[in-house]
Amino acid sequence: MSTEEKSLNFIEQIIEDDLKNGLSADKLRFRFPPEPNGYLHVGHASAICLNFGLGIDYKAPVNLRFDDTNPSKEEQEFVDAIKKDVEWLGFKWDKECYASDYFQQLYDWAVELIKKDKAYVDSQSSEDMAIQKGTPTTPGTDSPFRNRSIEENLDLFTRMKNGEFEKGTHVLRAKISMGANNMLMRDPIIYRIMHAHHHRTGNDWCIYPMYDWAHGESDYLEQISHSFCTLEFLPHRELYDWFLNQIYDESKVRPKQREFARRNLSHTVVSKRKLAQLVDEKHVTGWDDPRMSTISGMRRRGITAAAIRNFAKTIGIAKRTNLIDVSLLDFCIREDLNKVAPRVMAVLNPVKLVITNYPDGQEEWLQAENNPEEEVMTYRQVPFSKEIYIEREDFQEEAHKKFFRLTLGTEVRLKNAYIIKGESVVKDADGNITEIHCTYDVDSKSGSGTEASNRKVKGVIHWVSIAHAKEAEVRVYDRLFTHENPDGNKEVDFKEFINPNSLEIITGYVEPSLQTAKELDHFQFQRLGYFCVDRDSTAEKLVFNKTVGLRDTWAKVSEQ
Repeated sequence: MSTEEKSLNFIEQIIEDDLKNGLSADKLRFRFPPEPNGYLHVGHASAICLNFGLGIDYKAPVNLRFDDTNPSKEEQEFVDAIKKDVEWLGFKWDKECYASDYFQQLYDWAVELIKKDKAYVDSQSSEDMAIQKGTPTTPGTDSPFRNRSIEENLDLFTRMKNGEFEKGTHVLRAKISMGANNMLMRDPIIYRIMHAHHHRTGNDWCIYPMYDWAHGESDYLEQISHSFCTLEFLPHRELYDWFLNQIYDESKVRPKQREFARRNLSHTVVSKRKLAQLVDEKHVTGWDDPRMSTISGMRRRGITAAAIRNFAKTIGIAKRTNLIDVSLLDFCIREDLNKVAPRVMAVLNPVKLVITNYPDGQEEWLQAENNPEEEVMTYRQVPFSKEIYIEREDFQEEAHKKFFRLTLGTEVRLKNAYIIKGESVVKDADGNITEIHCTYDVDSKSGSGTEASNRKVKGVIHWVSIAHAKEAEVRVYDRLFTHENPDGNKEVDFKEFINPNSLEIITGYVEPSLQTAKELDHFQFQRLGYFCVDRDSTAEKLVFNKTVGLRDTWAKVSEQ
């Protein structure tokens, strides 16, 4: 990468400095290391874009490595979902790796630590270990088992591996310093006993390595040059380096851990634990519920991979954690969908409109452009007839001067069709309008070139021919939380801020061209917003998810 091409963020500057100081460009290798204990969320999307983006910029390989060291929470389902998400975002990994690939090597290195008197088996309870670890202001005290002989430690560790002990009876700890200022350095646990089935290694192991032991050593085994993680791992860097010091060979690349800030998204949560809680307690329909901040949920809602990549690029990389307003993501979504989504007509709050002077039984097919943003314009045919649906909001019996849609005695243009004039209404016994009666100007057909067709009227509204309309279930999504930072106050349960109106299911009508639309096909329902086809959709029952409106209305609502 040339520094002249663009200004560098601090992570790119770290890489550039390392290259200037002698690191060979062909030694660059990055990784994305998810734990397969849930679905990836928008925060992971930023990390994916960072690491794989660096790989693209520096023409360096990027590994996808699963941190599968806790079999009690990890499943193959999550592995498969993660791989799908990374691929969908548009990235390809060089090697698919797993921490479990290295279980034997990690165990062998742990044995070497014991032999060098740098690790010991501790038989205290977890409660006693927590007490003897001290506090940030007071040093810890040595475990009564800290000075076990090397022979006894080797024997116990072997028996731990062989499954002779119950969970919680022993752990293996690094022997560093119980007086260290960094509490993570106070004889951290390296291995714990877990009699749990692993999704890859089955029941081969009864002990599993802790994250801090497995992560840096896995980086080293894969020869990762730069290991980027979020700021909460900054205190772990000292331990990361201590572990590497025990096994490092100067002839190889030594991984460098560096940290960047989380970019939290407003009106949502990006904790896998809390997302799992929403799923388990049925606040949402699943990990891919379109209200979720998961990548799979965002995809199902109709958010494009390009929009997410552009969002990640826009918010950039920082050293300080901050809250990104979700309206910025919405902007990126609109910007992309505006370029790629065909314009179609749908009516979501219908009222019947009868064109009284249009011939009974007549229908015609009108030409409509698909997307004005296309370089080469394409068109489709939409049917028109005497009776149509329009949006109830597009008519007022009596309206103020700034209402530029249909009223009695005024004219509007029906999109791609004719100019109509409001004449009368039909009401039910409660005074609700059930029909609007209009007349049309037969010479005003759009695109016909007649003088009447060029006549200017103040309003243009969309419509759907009743005879040809296809009924559709439309799921209108809103923010999942009413508070911009729902988990910002640790004394308040984040679920207190769940938006009771985050989903509204309505019945709408769409033009017949959508009958053959496929899952995840994107459309702009003209004047209403962007929508996509949900996976529940069938030829018999169309289902659409609202992705985002045409403009940001949330800010106005939240200010009221």
